[in-house]
Amino acid sequence: MDAVHQFFETFLAVIRTFRLKDAFDIAAIALIIYYLIKLVKETRAVQLVKGILVLIVLYGIAFVFQLTMLTAMLSKFFEFAVLVLFIVFQPEIRKVLEQLGRSNYTYRKLRKVFTESDTEAEILRQKKNIAIFVDAIMQLHEKKTGALIVFERTTMLGDIAYTGTTINASPSVMLIGNIFYNKAPLHDGAMIVRDFNIYAAGCILPLTHNEGVDDNLGTRHRAALGMSEESDAAIVVVSEETGSVSIALNGELTRDYTRETLTNRLHKLLIAEEEEQPEKFSFRPSSRKEKKKHE
Repeated sequence: MDAVHQFFETFLAVIRTFRLKDAFDIAAIALIIYYLIKLVKETRAVQLVKGILVLIVLYGIAFVFQLTMLTAMLSKFFEFAVLVLFIVFQPEIRKVLEQLGRSNYTYRKLRKVFTESDTEAEILRQKKNIAIFVDAIMQLHEKKTGALIVFERTTMLGDIAYTGTTINASPSVMLIGNIFYNKAPLHDGAMIVRDFNIYAAGCILPLTHNEGVDDNLGTRHRAALGMSEESDAAIVVVSEETGSVSIALNGELTRDYTRETLTNRLHKLLIAEEEEQPEKFSFRPSSRKEKKKHE
């Protein structure tokens, strides 16, 4: 009973000294823990976390049973644990920092304030070029010609563009069709679109490491997902097998776009003026476990 009484006395003492800033402090820690769990969930990092927990339990057992050598060895390990964690979780930490550095809304608003790129004439140019890309994508869709088009947003993709051939050309339906023609030398790689122009083609994209992706998805779709996981780019994929049009964004794949839904989606994603408009398109979200055969 004394222990229970002591517990409640301590609890009440804590409650009496509890202030508003303590609530913010707890909320911040809870938010950090939540995002850390979200970070490692369903990735290879979760296995590393389990291994670290095993070491912590082992250290507790060694300490209780006074296993001197094991305790000393694990103590030295935990002294450098922070450095070890940064090395082991480098890909995940990099991904989080990149996501924190992205803000389409802030970027586009600042660009609109400090530059004149979002004038009415510029927005008309953007819409005209999007229409050209949509026309070309629909032609590729009808012919079942595979294509991978990366629309650069706030994350610059110069390192990806260097893996291909720099073009720096205004878009045209014929040019896009020629690049992805199945006997053309650049057709297997990805096209990078910067500022609504064709910046490079034949580029190599990183493949997704997500083990939950549908096994029936081919290299082209896996590359689109991988690029969308490492940047905020919007990647349009045309399946060589079915001709279906998909968009990869933030590690998610949505499929079966039509001319209208693709146009609306690209307007919303790429044009600042359209960003705050309600969505006017509809599409069928893809299930990663869906067993439909796509490239």
